[in-house]
Amino acid sequence: MSSAVERTDELVREYLTYRGFSSALRHLDTEIKADRERGLRVDRIVEQLLQLVLTFDLSALRDYWGHLERRLFSRLQEGYAPAVAKLTTSLYRYYVVNAIQKGNQERTQEFFQRMGAELQGAAEWRDWFALPFIFAPEQNPTFALYFSRQWTDTFLVSLHNFLSALFQCMHILPALLSFDAELQHTTMLAEENQQLRQMLFAQQSSGRAAVQDPQGAMESRVQHKLPPYVQHMDRLGDSELGVSCVAAASPSSRNFFSTFLPQAKRSSIPARNSQHGPASSSSSPNQSSLGRKEPCTANQVKLIEPAGIRTLCDLKNADAGEADAVDSAPCDDTPPDSSSSSTTRGAGLETEGGGASSEPPFIKLSQEEYSEHHSSIMHCRVDVSGRRVASLDVDGVVKVWSFNPIMQTKATIMSKFPLLSLEWASKPDRLLLLGSAVGTVRLYDTEAKKNLYEMTIDDTHPRILSLACSPSGSSFVCSAATAASAAVPATGPRPSVSTATGRLLLWDTKTVKQQLSLDSETAAINCSSFNHNGNLLVSGGADGVIRLFDMQRCESAMSWKAHDGEVYSVEFSYDENTVYSVGEDRKFVQWNIHRCGVKQSEQQLSQDATGPFVLSGYSGYKQVQVPRGRLFAFDSEGRHVLTCSAHGGLIYKEQASLSLGGHRSPVVTLDWSSALDCGTCLTASMDGRIRVSTLLAHKSD
Repeated sequence: MSSAVERTDELVREYLTYRGFSSALRHLDTEIKADRERGLRVDRIVEQLLQLVLTFDLSALRDYWGHLERRLFSRLQEGYAPAVAKLTTSLYRYYVVNAIQKGNQERTQEFFQRMGAELQGAAEWRDWFALPFIFAPEQNPTFALYFSRQWTDTFLVSLHNFLSALFQCMHILPALLSFDAELQHTTMLAEENQQLRQMLFAQQSSGRAAVQDPQGAMESRVQHKLPPYVQHMDRLGDSELGVSCVAAASPSSRNFFSTFLPQAKRSSIPARNSQHGPASSSSSPNQSSLGRKEPCTANQVKLIEPAGIRTLCDLKNADAGEADAVDSAPCDDTPPDSSSSSTTRGAGLETEGGGASSEPPFIKLSQEEYSEHHSSIMHCRVDVSGRRVASLDVDGVVKVWSFNPIMQTKATIMSKFPLLSLEWASKPDRLLLLGSAVGTVRLYDTEAKKNLYEMTIDDTHPRILSLACSPSGSSFVCSAATAASAAVPATGPRPSVSTATGRLLLWDTKTVKQQLSLDSETAAINCSSFNHNGNLLVSGGADGVIRLFDMQRCESAMSWKAHDGEVYSVEFSYDENTVYSVGEDRKFVQWNIHRCGVKQSEQQLSQDATGPFVLSGYSGYKQVQVPRGRLFAFDSEGRHVLTCSAHGGLIYKEQASLSLGGHRSPVVTLDWSSALDCGTCLTASMDGRIRVSTLLAHKSD
């Protein structure tokens, strides 16, 4: 510590000399010579405050105390706020008493004139505004205590003890002195990396020795088998995803859900449906099949449809309200024959047998990597303003960070209990909700870097699996599940969760009280999402059922069996007439909310997009993670969808696709923000790395 202080003193001297502050340099040298402790001097801080009071320098006193509040007191927990407020009141009272004792009536009046607007609403100052007009206030029963020597000594001792305890407990160092701690931390990490590198070399040497052994050759090859996303990395440059769709055209009948839609969308729906025929239906983004893609360049996307796959979106509307759904055929994993010609229904797409050219829907302007996590990511979300990102890993560490204009960590949140979910509040957008595995939800202020509240949700349902904030900003919905699902780890094989039950609860963020339970005890709810105005809520459960809630009536409007297995992720469409869902059965389905349980399209996804996600390594190492966060996201217009893959995000529109890439391990969750001028895609992977891709919509798109 002393070496860091000496080094910092030299840097300050150099700066003052460079700026020509000779007077300040002389004072600094004088102060340093008189200093013997070379560390924190709380007595000097109290002495400085006392000097400002005795010299009646009210402006400097407020600035100095305000600096202590911003630098120190703002980091304290909420329970210490009354103590800080009491010290602030006592300091200003000491200033007024000193002015009256010195007979300086002008300074007393100045204090109440400048501080009146700030203090007039405080109950503890109500009687003090009459103090300048009281004759001999030291004899008045109300103020006699504050004019005594005993009160002054007690206040100064309390202030000194409070500051001493504060500095010792919080271990706060000036920013100039933090370089020494950073240097020690960097040195420690370098030594740890060197040890791990030596251990890795030793294991590789033992592995090579095992390969040379004829009897253990086959066993060695099995143990050192590379994961699929590494085996195909050179051939494809990205993951493969073959998707077939089942489309069913059904006009949206108007019912009470139409009242929840914006006026512009509500008036345009009937006209749009009346114009749709077989021809127009076959060209919609939700009724086309996605083919396999080859490595794509920055200006071109080549699309190949596997040989033998039939066109499945043949719609035959025998009735205005009915359509026949055609079962989809599974996609073949073998590469198509380059000599065969493929049929592509998307206009302007280049296929193996055609000469038409295609351009990616977006231009990737830049891609940056955030690598502050040291374990697999569970959740990664952008706030409403698009300025901050909150990410949660399987170790329970939450990072709050920004990427514009530079990538910078704003706050790190640690928890002694496991964290399972997070969500940004809508209003104000600086607040973050954190759900734990012990039945609590924390409301964290990312600017003040402190917890505002910690709410106990339900003791009988301790696992907070998902959180969803209302767009109005006044409430949030949390999914609480029983301890039976506590056996479900963030990583590792997933046991059956059919016995786990849960409740969907509505809480008020202003009163910090539970408003009501949206549903009786049902299966555990994995995911939930509001529509644009918070009047509708959709949820997906571990029983494969999607439930739609009318939030104005606070009751369930409809529910239907959606997937064979759990529902992992649900979202409203852009026009809010449909709901999209991804389930354990690896199906990406579009549902009509006006007709309960009616599919509008269905697409089969690969394991890379839905999980469980597998990360393999040497010596038989394998890590398995079940889906926790968002698995798909739409752009601002709802025309393109972003999904997970083995090497990065994949953006789809009809058959056109754009690979964001950049990852070396499977992507497990993602988000897409359009709050800024350019769209921002976040893709988070199992190695703890998060890629931030900035996209610009193609002008021809």
